[in-house]
Amino acid sequence: MDILIFYGSYEYLFNHNLVSLHYITLTPHIAAFLIALSFTFPLGFFMSRYVVFENREGRKRDQLPKYMVVVVGAILLNYFFLKLFIETMTLSAITAKLFTTCIVVAFSYYSQKYFTFKTPSENEL
Repeated sequence: MDILIFYGSYEYLFNHNLVSLHYITLTPHIAAFLIALSFTFPLGFFMSRYVVFENREGRKRDQLPKYMVVVVGAILLNYFFLKLFIETMTLSAITAKLFTTCIVVAFSYYSQKYFTFKTPSENEL
């Protein structure tokens, strides 16, 4: 879903153009990433908690801040790798987003499994 929202935003909403806000101008790939994030953050927490890790034992108020920490890490990785792949290595935005997503998904999965949604038995490992 992330890649579809990114692609739609990049291609059709921003049309490969710079996005000028009042005090900042964003590149179209960073603006598209932020649009995708606004959809995937709440959906990601729900899916991680109830589908992927099925951890209903932990309290949401304890897990949500941990989830946010991991998401901030993922945001930084997204930003770094998009800048690296697009502006330094001159890959297309869509190709760069595909590579970046693969890296960030691996980081997020292991971080969420062993940090955010770990079960009590995993604390003993």
